[in-house]
Amino acid sequence: MGVSFDKIDGVIWYDGKLVPWADANVHILTHGLHYASCVFEGERAYGGRVFKSTAHSERLKASANILDFEIPYSVAEIDVAKQLVIDKNNLPDAYLRPIAWRGSEMMGVSAPSNTIHLAIAAWNWPSYFEPAEKLKGVRMCMAEYRRPDPATTPAMAKASGLYMICTISKHKAERAGYADAMMLDWQGRVAECTGANIFFIKDGRIHTPIADCFLAGITRATAIDLARRRGIEVIERRIMPEELDGFTECFITGTAAEVTPVCEIANWKFTPGKISEQLMADYAAEVQPKGKAAAA
Repeated sequence: MGVSFDKIDGVIWYDGKLVPWADANVHILTHGLHYASCVFEGERAYGGRVFKSTAHSERLKASANILDFEIPYSVAEIDVAKQLVIDKNNLPDAYLRPIAWRGSEMMGVSAPSNTIHLAIAAWNWPSYFEPAEKLKGVRMCMAEYRRPDPATTPAMAKASGLYMICTISKHKAERAGYADAMMLDWQGRVAECTGANIFFIKDGRIHTPIADCFLAGITRATAIDLARRRGIEVIERRIMPEELDGFTECFITGTAAEVTPVCEIANWKFTPGKISEQLMADYAAEVQPKGKAAAA
């Protein structure tokens, strides 16, 4: 293990000001800790700029609204704060974690008047998977838990409580020697991975599940756009697990995973090929502040 995350050197933007990393704390009776009244984003900076910063800030605000609270900063203010964190910590290539939560004034399920806090941290975090592993494709298993019915949970928010089953599933996958786990939705259809969206390729076309019970990721949207720029058809539809036999390639997308090919999901095998490799290269070019033209 590396340095504990509470002992990293640097500063964190916390409720409008930069504070030393070690001082960015919350009280043990914080509502967000007990009742998951907490939303967050995962973002990356490349070459000194946060990729799709405004889209992430907008989603953070929207997630908070879904959880019935208002972040007391505008999208523009959040964008500026993220850039400040990158600059002050001298982290041109980094992972960012904006997070907003209900404070500690009241304890109990109902806490409508609690202060809403916002913090933004950034740290060095290389590609989610090692480059060599990425090129040959990662191995995944099937998750025990399913994405819940959106009528039972605020599925369109990037809310911390929704990741409980993801942590359980990813821990179980890693203990079994896999990199991740694929989750089905509440009706048994293919949904996503524990922290990434999933795509399949057949006959030169890309197929991906309809994102109506899980987040339609910002990286997912970028990958779809990049594919369509290449003239590759992208079909969003319901995908059943038994269809996986018919796909030749598979890849996952996310801020942490970026674009990562998959070689195995449980008993299904895939061979990372031309389309996956092309999208990996296009995404790498797209995220660079001066590299957008290379992906066209």
